[in-house]
Amino acid sequence: MEYQYPIDYHWSTEEIVDVINFFQSIENAYEKGMGREELMAAYRRFKEIVPGKAEEKKLCDEFEDMSSYSAYRTIKKARESAANEKIVMK
Repeated sequence: MEYQYPIDYHWSTEEIVDVINFFQSIENAYEKGMGREELMAAYRRFKEIVPGKAEEKKLCDEFEDMSSYSAYRTIKKARESAANEKIVMK
């Protein structure tokens, strides 16, 4: 895809990499499916970096505007799924 991930330049390099990993996990859920545990681990790390709901919503909305992939719907589906299930979005 040809777009930029929403990031905060105040984050460390490691945090930027981890946030990008989270958004790539959302992409994977749409494009080929993603293991629930791996997806939730990426989300938990994302929440360590972006603990506030308002900032999370802002970043996820920016990502959805650019990619058309909903982080909110993906994480909601993962939370409702069984432990070892593969998350496949449409």
